[in-house]
Amino acid sequence: MPSFDLDVAVIGGAGHVGLPLSLMFADRGLSTMIVDIDAAKIDRIRSGVMPFHEAGAPEMLARTLKSGKLEASTDAAAVGRARYIVCIIGTPVDEHLNPSFTGIQGALEGCKKYFRDGQTFVLRSTVFPGVSAHTQRYFDGLGKKIRVAFCPERVAQGESLKEFQTLPQLISAFDPSTLAEMRTLFSFASEFIELEPMEAELCKLMTNAWRYIQFATTNQFYMIARDQGLDFDRILHGCRHNYPRMAGMPGPGFAAGPCLVKDTMQLAAFSQDRFVLGHTAMLINEGLPAFLVEQARRQVNLREATAGILGMAFKAGSDDGRDSLAYKLKKLLKLHAKQILCTDPHVPDPTLVSLDRVVEESDVLFVATPHQQYRTLAIPPGKAVFDVWSVLPKGQQ
Repeated sequence: MPSFDLDVAVIGGAGHVGLPLSLMFADRGLSTMIVDIDAAKIDRIRSGVMPFHEAGAPEMLARTLKSGKLEASTDAAAVGRARYIVCIIGTPVDEHLNPSFTGIQGALEGCKKYFRDGQTFVLRSTVFPGVSAHTQRYFDGLGKKIRVAFCPERVAQGESLKEFQTLPQLISAFDPSTLAEMRTLFSFASEFIELEPMEAELCKLMTNAWRYIQFATTNQFYMIARDQGLDFDRILHGCRHNYPRMAGMPGPGFAAGPCLVKDTMQLAAFSQDRFVLGHTAMLINEGLPAFLVEQARRQVNLREATAGILGMAFKAGSDDGRDSLAYKLKKLLKLHAKQILCTDPHVPDPTLVSLDRVVEESDVLFVATPHQQYRTLAIPPGKAVFDVWSVLPKGQQ
């Protein structure tokens, strides 16, 4: 058996998916190296500062750095020191909503000279079905005795450290011994579900696509009701209250972020564009910002108005603005409003202004992210408010 002086190297490990996992590995006693090309994030991690919000992470980062179990580097050579290589890089979609394989291929090529016999390569992020098998063929083509596993993350951003330990972990591999090793590597999980690699790849995509379709269904209902001038909150209450068959119906709101639409479009591509439900869900969810702007244009002369957007993160309590539909709303408003002011208590965006200024100076307000801070917000009389989430105190819309 080859000798390794690291247990785990996490490629792309400084981000929202990789860093919490690296912390969990290190806190469980595994010598863990974060490998990432983002030098600024690596420097922050080394200094004990979390580059984003994650519940419980600052304390765990301090603890694992002090113990020496966690290290961070921009040097890909560290990959060659690890028994397990966990790759956080997945397959995003391009501008045409087709899967892009350049990220994973680039990571493999960039680390090629450091791969060693006896390693196990674990794909962690969402990948297009068949990528696990392709990766195994890649290593076989190099003549390397490296085994591939796919063990996707399914946790909520911001709650990763808790959910790693409370949610079932999907594990898959191409041989029984690697599958058994995945149980050991992810020993912090409460339960394991064993699948074939392509089954696991589809399971991850279908999970997110199902959630995305559910959001689209409610968003379509919301638009139907609002087009008729009806109070959708009352309708939703009537649908759900003490009626178990509707207990899982979500509320309306912006359905976006780094995973939902991307994974839905990957499933559509895998089905050779026969996943009509997925495409329809995308059109509905991506069309909600335009619907709100059109609703505003019916009530307000936007050409002479200042529009304010409350919240730019993709979900409540998050500091992550990636793929947030709030930014799409902002782009649409640029075509119609005289001025646009945006605020968020968490997102580190230098173009944002204070909440007080947005509320004071705006003629029309859009709640784009249902942050807790807005639940007690007092809106001065005379301002038009569009709150799809119903997060503001009643009577302000």
